Amino acid sequence: MNLLQKYVGGGDGGPRLDKLGGTSWENAKRKVKKSLRELAEELIQLYATRSVVKGHAFSTSDQFLKEFEASFEYEETPDQMQAIEDVQKDLTQDKPMDRLVCGDVGFGKTEGGPAGRLPGHDGGKASCRAGSHTVLAQQHYQTFSRRFSSYPFRVEMLSRFRSRLEQRQILEDLARGKVDLIVGTHRLLQKDLVFKDLGLLVVTRSIASG
Repeated sequence: MNLLQKYVGGGDGGPRLDKLGGTSWENAKRKVKKSLRELAEELIQLYATRSVVKGHAFSTSDQFLKEFEASFEYEETPDQMQAIEDVQKDLTQDKPMDRLVCGDVGFGKTEGGPAGRLPGHDGGKASCRAGSHTVLAQQHYQTFSRRFSSYPFRVEMLSRFRSRLEQRQILEDLARGKVDLIVGTHRLLQKDLVFKDLGLLVVTRSIASG
């Protein structure tokens, strides 16, 4: 009983109630079943396409990668190492990678990302990392800029923290293949962004608990 609380949803009348066996309840169930079937069909089509599409098999024996891993300022936990190894194993396959790395705040997801993403520069391919909000994108930009400061990799960011002039220049350089890693928010989804050769896309999602 201590878990019950007053409903505070939208509308003055509160939630609409249905009677079991009533027409509105049956209609709601029918719509849900239809949506689930459509979703299942889309997923089947997506993964059927993934199974036949050929991807780029990256190399993980690059000297830059070995130096980069050794330069990490903290000792990786067994779970971090497992996640990094799994990502790098995916990158060496000739099939498109589709992996979810999940962890709580401060558990090394950002480090696992760039450590697995570094081979994305193999063959001059660019990498893209999209964050769910501006602050997260800024944090990633600062982290990657610091981590890659000793390497010949150019890191840029697209968000409202960049002026229009700066964004225009970054877009031009990105299209020419002069940017190795681009970090940003939903700005990365706009049509004016063109990659010369995109090798890897990482989407970061931050979920707050409460």
